[in-house]
Amino acid sequence: MSKVSTYDEDVDVTCATTTLDLLDEVRTAPTLLAGIELFDALADEVRRCGDDAESALAEALADERDQLTAIAAVHAAAAGGPSMAQRLVVPLLGCEVAHLREHAAWALRSCPPLPDALPQLHAMAGTGGFTGVLAEATLEAWGFGDEDDVVTGPVPQAEVGRGLTVAQLFLHADIDGSLQQSGKGDTGGIATLLVHLGDALVEDPRVERVVTLSRSRADGRLPDDLTSPGHHYVGVPLPGPVRSAAEAWPLRVPVRAGLRRALRAAAPVDVLHLRMADVGSWVAADVARELGIPTVLTLAPDPHALVAAREASGSLTRSDFGAADLVEHLVFRVRLLRDLAGGAAGLVAFPRTHFERDLRTLLHIDPDERSVVVVPEGIDLGPLDRAAEQVAAAAQGLPVPSGTTRALGELDTLLATLPPERRGLPLAVTVGRMHRVKGMATLVQAWADEPAFATRCNLLVVGGDLDDPSGDEAEQLALIDRAVPGDTSAERGLLLAGHRPNGTVATWLAAVQAGRPGLCAPGGVYVSASLKEEFGIAILEALASGLVVVAPQEGGPATYVDDGVTGFLVDTTSPTRLAAAVVSALDLASGPDASVRAEKARAAVAHDFGIATMATSLARVYAEVAR
Repeated sequence: MSKVSTYDEDVDVTCATTTLDLLDEVRTAPTLLAGIELFDALADEVRRCGDDAESALAEALADERDQLTAIAAVHAAAAGGPSMAQRLVVPLLGCEVAHLREHAAWALRSCPPLPDALPQLHAMAGTGGFTGVLAEATLEAWGFGDEDDVVTGPVPQAEVGRGLTVAQLFLHADIDGSLQQSGKGDTGGIATLLVHLGDALVEDPRVERVVTLSRSRADGRLPDDLTSPGHHYVGVPLPGPVRSAAEAWPLRVPVRAGLRRALRAAAPVDVLHLRMADVGSWVAADVARELGIPTVLTLAPDPHALVAAREASGSLTRSDFGAADLVEHLVFRVRLLRDLAGGAAGLVAFPRTHFERDLRTLLHIDPDERSVVVVPEGIDLGPLDRAAEQVAAAAQGLPVPSGTTRALGELDTLLATLPPERRGLPLAVTVGRMHRVKGMATLVQAWADEPAFATRCNLLVVGGDLDDPSGDEAEQLALIDRAVPGDTSAERGLLLAGHRPNGTVATWLAAVQAGRPGLCAPGGVYVSASLKEEFGIAILEALASGLVVVAPQEGGPATYVDDGVTGFLVDTTSPTRLAAAVVSALDLASGPDASVRAEKARAAVAHDFGIATMATSLARVYAEVAR
């Protein structure tokens, strides 16, 4: 006589089968990003099935060949209820596999408090690092964390008829109106953008105040006139030495306290604009929700594009994903960006060559279901135009402002260190943060290794703190020194200038294009060797200065660089192709129609990428969100 299955047994079989099916979907997902996108579906299924999915998850956790699926299993097991989390996840807090320990500390946040996990979570929180941050967040969610200074009381509301107040945040830079720190540490193009954008926004009739928030090493004293119209800069005090964005996660609690205090002091704030999946945005989204401030998010596929590129090249696979994730927090950042997008009242994005495809395949956002407004970045052409005029005047012996004289003097002093036989060559210049993503060392290596490149031009690298480098800067400087030893660099034609104020950079770009009598030939070019550029402020500034540019073929530059006409798009991961593109750019820059091409490039930038155009587009988004 056959056994008749009960309803419960049918559910057991169905649950086990469905969980196995979903685990197999994660295992066989066509890309790593597609696998990460399945995490929630797997967790939801395990939450429905409870203990019936346990054996399948235990098997996945033990599979060292597929670290992505093992990570998915950690989060699913934590969602399966206290008993499953107790048996499968809590033991991982003490396991030898570091990436499983870290994800266990994070995943436990989704289940009720488990007393057996408290000692290990407290110990993790005490050791610091990113794992400690996740443990700290879980303890807070369970009610065992240390509360920072929560300020209670009503937040002032905007007066009827008052213009908008917009807050914009980039935590990892020293931002002020002078832009004296440009190119130092993490103070790159976004710092320049926020200064110029804030100034342009307050010129729009819809916007009355802009509050730009960034880090501060001072005591955190707030400006006295913070509520008056105009563009204000507020520093969020961060304890200890300056940390890069990748190292700043442990500052979560003081960042939260500083942002809460600053936003309350600036109230009423109508909208907060967030721009990246970092600790600042993570915390700011929570504070904004607490204070009732809607957010706008600039949606960039970071780290999505990097994960996809490395997977395509074979340098990131399922078998080593855990090690990369432990260092770069890939899963956390992907899911943080998803959460920021889900909580944002408005989404904006940079133009991309394959915009809708990238939204769907990289960010897993359906543009038919969620509105995303395309807003190109913009630059202030005024300083660049003035620099070009003043450099031309100086070459004719006419009087120019003292700042221009000083900037040209600094450049001439650098150029004078070149041997006489190299002073008739044009310059290839690159400007930006000294970070591996920006490709400074890659560019120097390509220049040193390819004679056709090195014999055609001298190389000017602008960026980085040469006297007191950060960890990222020191890494790049060491690689540069290995390619071209410092005691021979000027002799061979390599000039390291360190970071320079924005005004100085504008003057130098004009001088690279026009040349300096007896020191460098006209017809220089601009090179961005970045692994990725979501848009590329420095590239736009170079185009507006009349320079032929070399830029990465992936990301934003492909939407505005006219390949073969105003510049060249190239696979910047290939030193050989990068060198060949720079040589082609030098040929183009010295061609008979160079002046016509330069004017065409500047006109295109002025028409489509002026900072006022960007401000107008964003003000429209802000007004809609606030309404």
